[in-house]
Amino acid sequence: MKYLPHELAALFDRKLGDPHDPLQAFSYARCADLDEREEFPTEICRALDELGLARYYVPTAHGGALESYEDLAALLRTVARRDLTVAIAHVSTFLGAASVWLAGAPEQAAALAAEIRDGSVVSLALTEQQHGSDLLANELATVEGETWYRVNGEKWLIGNASRGQFVCVLARTDPAGGPRGFSLLLVDKRRLAPGSFRCLPAVRTVGIRGADISGIAFTDAEVPATAVVGEPGRGLETVLKILQLTRSLCGPLSLGTGDHALRLAVRYSLDHLGPADGGATAPRPLTEAYTDLLVAEAVTLAGARSIHALTGELSVVSAAVKCFVPHAVEELIASLGAALGAGVFLSRSYLHGAFQKLERDHHIMSIFDGNTFVNLNGLINQFAPLARGHRRRTVDEDGLAAVVDLAAELPPARGESLELLSRTGSSLVQSLPSALAELAELVTLGVVPPALGRYAEELLDTTEELHAAMADHRPSARDVPPEAFELARRWTQVFAAAACVQLWLRNREAAAGSPTAALWADGLWLEAGLARLLARLRPGAVRDGEVFDRLSDRLLDQYRDGELFSLLHCRMEETV
Repeated sequence: MKYLPHELAALFDRKLGDPHDPLQAFSYARCADLDEREEFPTEICRALDELGLARYYVPTAHGGALESYEDLAALLRTVARRDLTVAIAHVSTFLGAASVWLAGAPEQAAALAAEIRDGSVVSLALTEQQHGSDLLANELATVEGETWYRVNGEKWLIGNASRGQFVCVLARTDPAGGPRGFSLLLVDKRRLAPGSFRCLPAVRTVGIRGADISGIAFTDAEVPATAVVGEPGRGLETVLKILQLTRSLCGPLSLGTGDHALRLAVRYSLDHLGPADGGATAPRPLTEAYTDLLVAEAVTLAGARSIHALTGELSVVSAAVKCFVPHAVEELIASLGAALGAGVFLSRSYLHGAFQKLERDHHIMSIFDGNTFVNLNGLINQFAPLARGHRRRTVDEDGLAAVVDLAAELPPARGESLELLSRTGSSLVQSLPSALAELAELVTLGVVPPALGRYAEELLDTTEELHAAMADHRPSARDVPPEAFELARRWTQVFAAAACVQLWLRNREAAAGSPTAALWADGLWLEAGLARLLARLRPGAVRDGEVFDRLSDRLLDQYRDGELFSLLHCRMEETV
């Protein structure tokens, strides 16, 4: 039976059992114990394997279940809302294997797929302690023989470097380095000679304490030439392309954490604070956080579906997702913590100290798969095509339609269509002016409230001003000015607004008959979302906050019904 992504997530969560039940392997109590002991969640990861999660890391072409990245995103969100440490620990195998799916030889991909289906763990070894995000400066190098490579050097801050059977290593294969000086090697640690490698001690971290964040050192480790992934010298290019996939999948990891944070906050508020002013509405910080989560969901959905339908634009889409969603959730968690007070942070004093744990854990998301500045800089490097595409209103109409219509069938994901830079900009953002005109027409017809007409005008003006400033930017290889980063940050917010507008327009009629119909009616969630986004894009303007009060019932209903805080109906296996 074919399930919709949110249906698949609900079914998977049901199989995991109630997380409030301490007898369940994947319970909040169990995760708190593991965190306190800084112990890897071995039993939980084994349970996820038994339920088939690892099969979704393997494309169907290689015998796995990965047909839709939207399915994978839904499953990752489900796991992350229980515990981000577990989600990161388990999904590291996809990060390590993705290069092989993209560039590996058929027999290499088939062999690795069989290993993953049998429970093997794969890690991706990119970074080195002395060089951080500067991959071109990496020193781990090889000497090449007729049928082998000899590897020397260290990789550091690597997920599952110690416990994984395989490690996909970015190695300098040309002493001169440069963009064509690196290759990827899929190293089977079990086949290395004794003494030719050692796992480095785990790094003690503030959050995700139980994850295996460690390193690996090679000393004349001999691997067969067949270990090369793709063509020699194309390793860096392959890495930059697969990071577009993995960055897009950071959205659901943050989204799940944000859902957990809001659920805890609502429960704490009802248990300790009561409804606001004795009334029936949730406190404003909770409804604003709810709005931010729905906006982040819209961005995450656009990112996952773009992997299939706007593949050539994924360099800008993935950067926008990676910058916007983790930052939005980080702010959401901070605002909820400030509103609820110290009691919710105290270790073990409230629901196993889950709030302070997720707050610590989530800080990794701004660093994971390239930090925020790396991704903003990636957008800065594409200001010219983004500004040009906006001026020309360039839109891949078929691709955009598949992304924003959630009922549309997605085309197969084609890794060969990934590009290092988007030549045509962003169809989602470049379609925004016409979408805003459509929204304004609905205001005129009385379908949506006048506030959305005002927001449409503001957003259009902001978008035009932003792209004009981006067009005036003069690129520099060094000393990128701070104002360029601010422009890129604002562009991610416009991207989020475009995702919200298009998703509401293309799905509002179908949503009218769904269990979440009240969220979509009269543009409710869209009005709230644009109010929040414009408050950041145009700070200082006075806005009516009444829309957040109207969202209160939807928030409390989804909480009491055990549903995901979502635009889509997804009942979770969790007692209130």
